[in-house]
Amino acid sequence: MNLPADLKYTATHEWVRLEDGVLLIGITDPAQDMLGDLVYVGDVKVGAVLAAGETAGVVESVKAASDIHAPVAGEITAFNEALEATPDLLNSDPYGTWIFKLRATDAAAVQSLLSADDYHGVVDAS
Repeated sequence: MNLPADLKYTATHEWVRLEDGVLLIGITDPAQDMLGDLVYVGDVKVGAVLAAGETAGVVESVKAASDIHAPVAGEITAFNEALEATPDLLNSDPYGTWIFKLRATDAAAVQSLLSADDYHGVVDAS
């Protein structure tokens, strides 16, 4: 199972990377594997202010649809528009392809997210 140690994770299968003061959020390798071939990524509203755990968008595959959640409270500042035409980028490069960017209300909240080891336990339990 591919889980980069430099990322933070959520129990709802999002990964988080801090870059230039903004959080990049995507879905984990186990999540894209469970979903299968992705055919749609969207419903992300740039400018939306979300609480931690609120739905930020959706990913759909040939098997199922799944909500994408805000890992911490904040404002969505960008959506990866490349995913509109090629949602399967998340299948081929889940950790190199972010879905949305979030400016956290409290940057320290990121530290409370799961480590790679903790997330591994979540995946094993599901």
